[in-house]
Amino acid sequence: MVDDDKAKFTRPRPVRESISEMTELVLPNDANPLNSLLGGRLMHWIDLAGAMAAHRHSRQYVVTASIDHLDFLVPVRVGDFVILRSSVNRVYRTSMEVGVKVWVENYRAEQSHHVSSAYLTFVAVDAAGNRMAIPPVIPETPEEKRRYEDAAHRRELRRKESARRIEGRS
Repeated sequence: MVDDDKAKFTRPRPVRESISEMTELVLPNDANPLNSLLGGRLMHWIDLAGAMAAHRHSRQYVVTASIDHLDFLVPVRVGDFVILRSSVNRVYRTSMEVGVKVWVENYRAEQSHHVSSAYLTFVAVDAAGNRMAIPPVIPETPEEKRRYEDAAHRRELRRKESARRIEGRS
């Protein structure tokens, strides 16, 4: 790889370069017998939206390492649009936290509601599955800086929880 190419993949990037948005129309195949969106389908879409932001930032293959708990705040019905917005919150050496916020839009009623939020951890890997370094992220706005700091607190909580599970104190 030429030095210029390597610099392109390793330079710090602002959060704005990772921002991704995807929209899905909820169809009958996405729903349960009550015509509400299946939770598993929403989780799949959250994972995809998060991966898009992680790919945009790292310029590498990424795999999902973890996802925080999900709360489903309002039902999503067949015919609604689901809007998923994602961006990188913080980068560590080979992993990064990505936030995904989900909205439902009922265009007939001209209403939009927050459905769910999630924090996912992605790891950058090469084609053989080996971990790869990720360029730092640069938070610029006050909101990005808050999410950057909050990500460090969540990481510490995840590490403590993991240590408790390993010790058998779940």
